[in-house]
Amino acid sequence: MALAPVVYIPTELETVLSRQSSRILSAHVPSGASLRIKLIESGGIEELVEIPATAYHLLVDILTQMAQGNAVTMIPVHAELTTQEAANLLNVSRPFLIKLLESGEIPYRTVGTHRRICCQDVMDYKQKTDLARSQALDELVAQAQELGLGY
Repeated sequence: MALAPVVYIPTELETVLSRQSSRILSAHVPSGASLRIKLIESGGIEELVEIPATAYHLLVDILTQMAQGNAVTMIPVHAELTTQEAANLLNVSRPFLIKLLESGEIPYRTVGTHRRICCQDVMDYKQKTDLARSQALDELVAQAQELGLGY
């Protein structure tokens, strides 16, 4: 079953609130595996909640993106994506993604006549291609420096 990612697009007010809260939260880096936070609701109800440090960092990252006005989405790594969702995640066209699937670059399975791609496989492919691009760029910079091209 495919999981349709939900995209959250921040409003102007949410962008301002995200900017303020991300600044405050990023100043408090958890030193352990978890962090206790006190929640105070508008009715005066208080509650302590303990969250993993990784979730805290994720929250700060989400708020930072929203503060910049960027849309945010969360996709569980075990989720299956449609070809269009996977293409959007890679920022490529759907026909290009289909070629990647058919060439075996990214594994997939078929459900009826539809292809489904594991999100983790898409992220692994993205990481592999990003690393290859970075290495190629490093090589070009090294060559330019050797040739004295001013880079």
